[in-house]
Amino acid sequence: MVGSSRRFKLADAAQQIVGGFLLAGPFVVTEEVWTLAANMSWVQTLATVAIVFGIGYGALYKADDRDPESETEVGGVPLRFVSLVFVSYCSVLALALAFGAPETFLGEDVGRRSIEVTLKAVSVGGVFSVVGAATADSLF
Repeated sequence: MVGSSRRFKLADAAQQIVGGFLLAGPFVVTEEVWTLAANMSWVQTLATVAIVFGIGYGALYKADDRDPESETEVGGVPLRFVSLVFVSYCSVLALALAFGAPETFLGEDVGRRSIEVTLKAVSVGGVFSVVGAATADSLF
């Protein structure tokens, strides 16, 4: 199947997961990302979220021959796009927690501040994860 006639299936989600994890890994275990996240404002964090949404949408519907209007929707948003964003952030968070990155890079900085920095680090990693997830979805 080509272009807009291709329906979103479980295999597509699996491809997104592989791509998302592939590119998220190197950024989750980098001290610079955690230092950067610790110094980011919430406005900068929201900017990274906007970047993830822009890259994701552009990669799925502008760089590829898909029609978002023809896809199954969740609350008016294409399911493929919802899955892409979910996979992008969840793959970063899963790896961060599995590797113990918050404890490793934040050390004594526990509690509410630790959660804030982890969310910001996930927002940074999401920028790269969405590229992998969208690429895998589009190529395979």
